[in-house]
Amino acid sequence: MQAKEIKNGAVVNYQGSPVLIQGITVQTPSARGAATLYKFRGRNLVTKQKTDITLKGGESLDAADFERRPVKLMYADAEQVHFLDQTDFNQYSLDLADVREELQYITEDLEDVLALIYNDACVGLQLPTAVALEITQCDPGIKGNSATSRSKPAVLQTGLTVQVPEYLSQGECIKIDTRTGEYLSRV
Repeated sequence: MQAKEIKNGAVVNYQGSPVLIQGITVQTPSARGAATLYKFRGRNLVTKQKTDITLKGGESLDAADFERRPVKLMYADAEQVHFLDQTDFNQYSLDLADVREELQYITEDLEDVLALIYNDACVGLQLPTAVALEITQCDPGIKGNSATSRSKPAVLQTGLTVQVPEYLSQGECIKIDTRTGEYLSRV
């Protein structure tokens, strides 16, 4: 897979381990004959460490041999979070510390959560780009405030706190971007 073909969410082999690409920066040359540089920020799925990869335009990396399988949250205990594979009903467990950030967006009925399987072991999760969550606590909405762009903090059903427009109130469902944690729209 050439550097220019690698996209966010791709999993590539880098130094013998699978790396999930989470950010891409393209640096175009200022001089003739210079090569375009592709800088990738990723996370090693085995060691969980952040990894920076820099490639020239003609260089390439191999796609990692792994699977994405649809899963649902079963339950979480003090140390691990347990997921159920929706195709063959296998159970996967991940350490709570490894998926703490993703858990802020996951509810028991959330669809399109994918487990990243490498060598028959679950090494991470891939969330949908946007999820719908209910506001459980915020200041009451004030009628007529939809024209201003002021915001207020709101606590969602998973415990995540986000800034929402002032006209929203408790009990409403909103769409959140899982990459940035920002409010997108009402549902």
